[in-house]
Amino acid sequence: MDILGVLRRVDVLTDLDDASMRALASHCKIEPFVSGQTIIELGARVDSLWVVATGSVRATLGSGESFAIESCGLFGEMSLLTGDPAAAEVTATVASLLVRIPHGAISAEFAHHPQAALKLARLLALRLQNRASATTPRRASSQALADLMSAPILVLNLGSSSIKYALFIEKAKKASGLVERIGLGEARVRHDGPSGRFERSVPIADHEGGLRYVFSLLTDLEHGALSRMEELAAVGHRVVHGGTRFTSATIVDAEVLAEIERVSVLAPLHNPVSLAGIKLCQTLLPESVPQITVFDTSFHMTMPEHAYRYAVPQGFADERMLRRFGFHGTSHAYVTTATAAALSRPVSSLRLVTCHLGNGASVAAVSHGKCVDTSMGLTPLEGLIMGTRSGDVDPGLVLHLLRSGMSHAEVDKLLNKSSGLLGLSGLSSDMRELEQAAEVGHPGALLAIASFCYRVRKYVGAYAAAMGGLEAVVFTGGIGENADGIRSRICNGLGFLGVELDEARNHGRLGPGESSRIVSKESSRVKVVVMATDEEGMIALEASRALQRSGVSKSIEARRDTLIPVGVSAHHVHLSDDHVERLFGVGHRLTPRNELSQPGQFACEELVDLIGPKGTVEKVRILGPTRPQTQVEISRTEEYKLGIDAPIRASGDLGGSPGLTLVGPKGVVQLEQGVICAMRHIHMSPHAALSFGLRDRDIVRVKLSGERSLVFGDVLVRVHPEYKIEMHIDTDEANAGEVVPNMCATIDSIQRRA
Repeated sequence: MDILGVLRRVDVLTDLDDASMRALASHCKIEPFVSGQTIIELGARVDSLWVVATGSVRATLGSGESFAIESCGLFGEMSLLTGDPAAAEVTATVASLLVRIPHGAISAEFAHHPQAALKLARLLALRLQNRASATTPRRASSQALADLMSAPILVLNLGSSSIKYALFIEKAKKASGLVERIGLGEARVRHDGPSGRFERSVPIADHEGGLRYVFSLLTDLEHGALSRMEELAAVGHRVVHGGTRFTSATIVDAEVLAEIERVSVLAPLHNPVSLAGIKLCQTLLPESVPQITVFDTSFHMTMPEHAYRYAVPQGFADERMLRRFGFHGTSHAYVTTATAAALSRPVSSLRLVTCHLGNGASVAAVSHGKCVDTSMGLTPLEGLIMGTRSGDVDPGLVLHLLRSGMSHAEVDKLLNKSSGLLGLSGLSSDMRELEQAAEVGHPGALLAIASFCYRVRKYVGAYAAAMGGLEAVVFTGGIGENADGIRSRICNGLGFLGVELDEARNHGRLGPGESSRIVSKESSRVKVVVMATDEEGMIALEASRALQRSGVSKSIEARRDTLIPVGVSAHHVHLSDDHVERLFGVGHRLTPRNELSQPGQFACEELVDLIGPKGTVEKVRILGPTRPQTQVEISRTEEYKLGIDAPIRASGDLGGSPGLTLVGPKGVVQLEQGVICAMRHIHMSPHAALSFGLRDRDIVRVKLSGERSLVFGDVLVRVHPEYKIEMHIDTDEANAGEVVPNMCATIDSIQRRA
């Protein structure tokens, strides 16, 4: 079939020039469907635009309403802009051929063709305005890697004498294995492939020889899954430490390699090996195969400053990179996403404590999908009791040991290799052996288990308090997944938080094919979830996302000179209809004072006072029109004046936020929640978003040029048909950046995809 001919008959693509049309066609695939076959499931992730080449399909909305899509009609375009799951189930009504266009490919071409982007934007705007206010929830699934691209991605994890690898194709692991004892005579190889598992000994002198052997296995006719290594879309490398710069997976270039080397002082046993592996892959594989780094620390880079800072002089700490980084990030990220799917809840609605419990152990507090605290710090030594690591100790203990004559190396060995479960029990670092010994009354084993569970329980309670609530506790890792007795001991005493463990459900390990299990009672307000982690799958997913972001980066680069006005948003209040009447009198309606920059928005004549536990902020203006929920937006400075701790949130994301008292001329309203510090954001029309290759809820970096050139990270993109492009920051941020009237900004790069 002539894909190019089909694309040329699609109305929204007619403004693309011939070169762009051919480039777009090169990324497309023809896919056949039989009558009645499902093309897109309701609530599934959509990563492509579909065009009906022959035949017809029917889209059925969640409400039951349906409509036909005939030849040259398209669907899947809404997720291009919003990233939302499918709002309709699409099935073939007759045998049909469809053209599948990856979202990234079409975004890249629209960045250079504003007329084509405008035509699609008008269609999207119409559909957005007609869309029901409620969004369709993502279908619950144990498969948390729905965004993983179908093209082959190889995951590599190099140790000092080992190579662990996994090959993902069509969103599934097709081959995996381990090469260990490299450089120690005969290396041991274990490989799982299409023909099953084999183990053998092979003389491998170094990592280069190990990688060559792995590549030969992956392309072997019997044991491999590739015809040649050039088929790879990317190689994803696990790198332990990314410092403060890398907040997500990153395509390797010279600058990235230099930064990994610079922060190797923080992970001297791991980063140099990973760096060597990346350079070897650059030599051994074609230049067309990108190398992508996925950092253990990245997931934790969303921690607020008050959580990651050590209480030492800031200048000294910054100079020496002394801060809490956290580790096991790929595992915590995976179980966060997978738990939301298992609970059929949006991740943005959850406060989780994720417990990765193994020989190395850590917990993370995850609020609204972001890590806000984690137990490991500058190094993996901080936090929980582990197999041989001490976890939290008084820093004075280290000083005492040094003063008493121990060398630095001896203290290092004591705390990292001889402590933890091994040191407490005097028996073993293996929880399985300790549980067996505890059953016959071994005092050291009993102490080690009690101490381990107490430390985890203490962190769970502390993190629930830090987040202001809790929806679920998640257990993963070798101990977390398999030791039901340990889970029971940890949960015992957490009833005051709403944790009710179901001992029958909790009993035993996850079974074959069982990736997760809810082990709390139906009545439990806080769910307890056992989850098999998939760090390799998460690395593949992050590598896939990095490739997708690279396409967005090209679109942003094409619009580098587009100036975005910067508006400063002072404190204000959005009121519900009910609260308007309670504050200003029955039947009162808001009185417009002046229009705001965004169409339909206006400042009101009405003012209210904000009263917090500590102080008052007077005469705060109301903005209209009214909203379903009352929302108060204040600055960080005003938090201290009021005596509350308001989270940084997107507008409308109010769950778990603090409240205060609103005082108007005719009444008082006591808010239980609704006070936030607004996340800095950019309003965009669908046309502007398509031109940048961005979609609703993407996170970008923005550069302000003025007296002080400044880059703002973590800027939220909000897309709506009635928006015009403008960046909003609060007064504190404006003061920090010395923002003046009529200042503009430019989008520098994309950080995270919605």
